[in-house]
Amino acid sequence: MMKHPDYNSPTELKNFLESRNMAMQKKFGQNFLVNGDARKLIIDTLQIKPGTKIWEIGPGLGAMTYEILQTGAELTVFEIDHGFAAAITEFFADYKEQGKFKLVEGDVLKTWKKELQENGKPDYFFGNLPYNIAASLVGDTIEHGVRFDKMLITVQKEVAQRIAAQAGSKDCSSFSVLCQWAYNVKPVVTLSGGNFWPKPNVDSRAVLLTPKQEFPGCSDPLVFAKMQRALFSARRKTIKNNLTNFLGSSEKAAEAIALAGLAENVRAEALKLEQLLKLSDEVCKVK
Repeated sequence: MMKHPDYNSPTELKNFLESRNMAMQKKFGQNFLVNGDARKLIIDTLQIKPGTKIWEIGPGLGAMTYEILQTGAELTVFEIDHGFAAAITEFFADYKEQGKFKLVEGDVLKTWKKELQENGKPDYFFGNLPYNIAASLVGDTIEHGVRFDKMLITVQKEVAQRIAAQAGSKDCSSFSVLCQWAYNVKPVVTLSGGNFWPKPNVDSRAVLLTPKQEFPGCSDPLVFAKMQRALFSARRKTIKNNLTNFLGSSEKAAEAIALAGLAENVRAEALKLEQLLKLSDEVCKVK
């Protein structure tokens, strides 16, 4: 088994990449968390027991992967970068032989459903997610009715604020609604750019999502997910405007809004989750 570089040393990481003619790719949002204490704190938050099934998204060179495997978990990692995928397959070959480590190479947005169908839902979902896939991936799992026992993601601080944003705030978005529909949201730790290499210009935040015990139901979750996205699609427009576009009918939009007991001239971010769920139920009736 090949030894991995010192995960706390930007110099060692840089030398390793150069020795393999590899480079950090900005398009994949690649940054390594080089603060060992921060890595431990984040992993400890999960309280992993031996045998826990975990998905890790974007393991890079395996700094977090190493911490997770130390707990005795059964880990499946999703990695889009071929160079990283080859490296961590070598680093964790022993764990692979023990059936504790598996790699799914490719774009996680395209591979996660197949992995879910073939091997079932893991207990935990974990990852340092770049801005461009965080909302798509997390939203996708929620829309498909997949809720993990714990979801711990590190994202740009602005994305974390959106996840936790309440109705009426400027950060409230379709993504906020989806996350808070399915999960309770709790910030874990905020990390300045200096904790990472290469150093990003923004702060990051780890956020823990745990499923709501009382999952607020609605008659058709897929209609709800699509409708609320449509309501936020043009933020400056009223729910009447956006719902008219969604339903293709001004009359049906007006009817659904009236049945839900809402005013036509409000904007989506002003509505509480319960109001959006009620509206989607009425939309299902008038469609």
